[in-house]
Amino acid sequence: MKNLVVVESPTKARTLQKFLGDQYQIEASMGHVRDLPKSEFGVDTEHNFEPQYIIPRDKKKRVNELKKVAKEAENLWLATDPDREGEAIAWHLSGLLGDSKPTKRVVFHEITEEAIKEAFQSPRQIDSQLVDAQQARRVLDRLVGYKLSPLLWEKVKRGLSAGRVQSVALRLIVEREKEVKAFVPEEYWNIEAELESRVKSKQSLRPDGLQESRIVAALVEKDSAKLEIKNKEEADSHVKNLENATYEVAKITKKEVHRYPYPPFTTSTLQQAAANRLSMSAKKTMMLAQALYEHGLITYMRTDSVNLSAQAISAVRAYISSSIGKQYLPGTPRVFKAKSRNAQEAHEAIRPTNVSLQATGIREQGGLNKDHARLYDLIWKRFVACQMNEAVMDQTTVDISAGSYILRATGSVVKFDGWLKLYGKDTEEDLPAGRQEEERKQILPELSEEELLKLVQLLPTQHFTEPPPRYNEASLIKKLEELGIGRPSTYAPILSTIQERFYVEKQERKFIPTPLGITVTDFLVSNFADIVDYEFTAKMEDELDEIARGERQWQPTIQEFYTPFSKKLEETKETAKKVKMEVQLAGKKCPDCGKELIIRIGRFGKFLACSGFPDCKHTESMEEKINAVCPDDGGEIVVRRTKKGKTFYGCKNWPVCKYASWTKPKTEENKTPGVQT
Repeated sequence: MKNLVVVESPTKARTLQKFLGDQYQIEASMGHVRDLPKSEFGVDTEHNFEPQYIIPRDKKKRVNELKKVAKEAENLWLATDPDREGEAIAWHLSGLLGDSKPTKRVVFHEITEEAIKEAFQSPRQIDSQLVDAQQARRVLDRLVGYKLSPLLWEKVKRGLSAGRVQSVALRLIVEREKEVKAFVPEEYWNIEAELESRVKSKQSLRPDGLQESRIVAALVEKDSAKLEIKNKEEADSHVKNLENATYEVAKITKKEVHRYPYPPFTTSTLQQAAANRLSMSAKKTMMLAQALYEHGLITYMRTDSVNLSAQAISAVRAYISSSIGKQYLPGTPRVFKAKSRNAQEAHEAIRPTNVSLQATGIREQGGLNKDHARLYDLIWKRFVACQMNEAVMDQTTVDISAGSYILRATGSVVKFDGWLKLYGKDTEEDLPAGRQEEERKQILPELSEEELLKLVQLLPTQHFTEPPPRYNEASLIKKLEELGIGRPSTYAPILSTIQERFYVEKQERKFIPTPLGITVTDFLVSNFADIVDYEFTAKMEDELDEIARGERQWQPTIQEFYTPFSKKLEETKETAKKVKMEVQLAGKKCPDCGKELIIRIGRFGKFLACSGFPDCKHTESMEEKINAVCPDDGGEIVVRRTKKGKTFYGCKNWPVCKYASWTKPKTEENKTPGVQT
């Protein structure tokens, strides 16, 4: 055998084999083949932070198999993923399998015949700078995790762990929760008037449900000043004045509004859109995207670039012209600029490798299911839409005078659907701030200035200001990206880790910190402000990028971090007091000793334990009831959790009744939720 090619996964190996033929034997490493030991620290802080790599026990058999095959090969080709993790895997493989034979690194961002052949015609050496950046991150995270976690055991609770970036994400969630809890709602009122044109009085209905001659206008001004109505008394006073007013069209403003398509997906925006449109977690999104990539259907899915190759743009423009319509094709290709100042993980955005292949065709690929098809469809539509013409709206604003008051009605009509024809109307979560109201604009009848309108009814409504929304997966990823925290390969693990450690729970797709998560965050903020500081963490990410570009060395960078960190560790061990965990009462007595049962969190989630521990060791499993009825058999709905800590709702009569839902069912009225066992 002349050529041995090593990739990470069997799926990727099978796809490559179709293009390389029998001259190449392709084997899968099954991920990393060397790593820091789990049971030991594994970093020599006294000798330049030298990592102590080992072959994990579950990888030894595979490594021995690869070594045996490598001995018979004349050339070793390393075709791992085109990012820092992939470069590090290639470096480890080279050390284990190289054995002085020619070792070539091949890099490609899509698994297509053209890309594979080009990569194998232009191999390169392993990029030591990318390897250094990966090692630096690995060592940095090990320093924080293995040095800080024992302190948490001592000062907070046994079994806890801390992570450099995960702790910052947790802090965001905890601080938002504190804002929500501290928020005091304020009352305010809106007043709308349904008005009818005296000129036209058709009885047919428009698409927005109003008769063709009617509009709804909102009260906005009084005596040329913005109007804020704080209570019912004020609202009633304004309503009384408006009941006898004369309504006249004071001003009509018309303008053409253009809505431009979004850029093609990056890792971050794909995870956000999949969460909003498909209700997929970041972890699931990346798992599905990995499979699509390895089947050769999309380009590499860990990227913060919005670039598109000239060939891809040419292909999609031809598709738009022939399959959607020439009127949807702009005169020149669209070029997008990355928001991230350090966009570097890959050369292209996430896109389909073959624009002619739609989602209905990928189910023919072995091992792919409907979720793969749904995600592929989202990627395909975003890619095609990004090169289509903008949508054009005719927007009309009508100011209506009523004595000393001004009311305003805004209408919007789609003049040309453009890219929205394919991508569809956005969900509200997809829309930029301020765009939501624009999407609710009504269709206005033909009106003229100085025209008198007839009052049909006044519609005063009471409202209360709302607290800032809790983070969901999409908004948390967006915030992390805005702060410069994390990189494409880290978002999904960050979100998974804080849930698996029971630092946060998901309820109605929103993150809510547990008492444990709040306690850990408060301790870290009080004693290790730098570790969980947003700017400091973003600066560390920038320095890792500088290492990847060869602009700094990794060991001195780690030393700059570790010297003050280790000093602070010793100080905190001496001075910090043990934290008392907040106790949650379960509302039930211990059957053994009569003391209160409390809610605790263990390896597998919440359970009930006696407050008299260690004298009384009574524990019980815990069921949280939400006072909702199962739609399948009428049984009680209870809160359940997966092994990874994710919350879902199921019927108490399981396994007889299989009902389960990620979404919280509506609770019955006049009942108070409680904790039962």
